[in-house]
Amino acid sequence: MPGAPSSQLLSIGQVLARLNPEFPDLTPSKLRFLEERQLISPARTESGYRKFSGADLERLRLILSMQRDHYLPLKVIRGYLDDLDAGREPVLPGGRQVASPSMLPSERRLSREELVREAGANAMLLSDAVSASLIVPADHYGEEALSVLRALVELQRSGIEPRHLRGFRAAAERELGLIESALIPVARRKDASSRAKAAEMAREIAGQLEVVRSSLIRSALSRL
Repeated sequence: MPGAPSSQLLSIGQVLARLNPEFPDLTPSKLRFLEERQLISPARTESGYRKFSGADLERLRLILSMQRDHYLPLKVIRGYLDDLDAGREPVLPGGRQVASPSMLPSERRLSREELVREAGANAMLLSDAVSASLIVPADHYGEEALSVLRALVELQRSGIEPRHLRGFRAAAERELGLIESALIPVARRKDASSRAKAAEMAREIAGQLEVVRSSLIRSALSRL
């Protein structure tokens, strides 16, 4: 941030120390990758070292949260940030909204009992979801498992049980196979930059597959 006192600026190491508890996959190479994609613009010292302001830190937290919580490709995130920088109130694809950076919660860890209670479910529904490979069994669960279990509660009210959704896991594995095949040329390169690029490509492809899947479902619904 122009004009910020140097004592208030953070080095890459300090940024990682602050964000790694929330985002353990964040690395110096990923920070550089995000800068190359023009999502962040840290200041530079005369020696060329990157320095991050408090605003840069919150912007990074927003970017990483949008990737983790919404599985968005960087070009979608960049468009969102461009709108935000222009003073508009952007929404994500599908009309979803994102909380401001200061309001974004860190990833929660829920026990089995807490997960069931917050989802408004019961222990049997969670067990059925695990048996159908819709939720991975664990000692503690995060927001993703909570969202899935909440959806299963609503589906159950319509007579749709986890056992009816067993094919979803197989379909997801097939999509993963498609993504892995597309990433082979990049995945062969083992450097950190290539790993970051492969992760972003995977999100891009997953996003496009989601567009196709949603279109097929909407098309089918229109015939009902």
